[in-house]
Amino acid sequence: MSELAAAACDRTGRARLASAERPVDLVHLARMTHGERSLEREVLQLFDRQAASLMARIQSAPANDIPPLVHTLKGSARAIGAVAVARAAEAVELTDPATDAERQHSLAALRTTTEEARAFIADLLRAH
Repeated sequence: MSELAAAACDRTGRARLASAERPVDLVHLARMTHGERSLEREVLQLFDRQAASLMARIQSAPANDIPPLVHTLKGSARAIGAVAVARAAEAVELTDPATDAERQHSLAALRTTTEEARAFIADLLRAH
């Protein structure tokens, strides 16, 4: 397992959460990057910047412009193993644009999961 994955362990060396339960599945990330630490860092940094940019655009976009932005975020999240972000993005995609309350609720969930993933990534990058 990579050093980034090791950063997600507590001081006793035990994993704080199973990999798939974390905001970013580090096992998936290591598999996708063939365990190359520098590539993991680069991919995480790219996702972090893209997620911030997309969320800002999503929040200010008219309803008709949201689906392609959310779809892009979903694909990026899947690529790094940010499963909760991908699921939340998919939920936004599946909401009926005519139901504003449902869309707002799903967008709030997407915002929360994206912030959690970005905070997790920041912690990982600071640790190494």
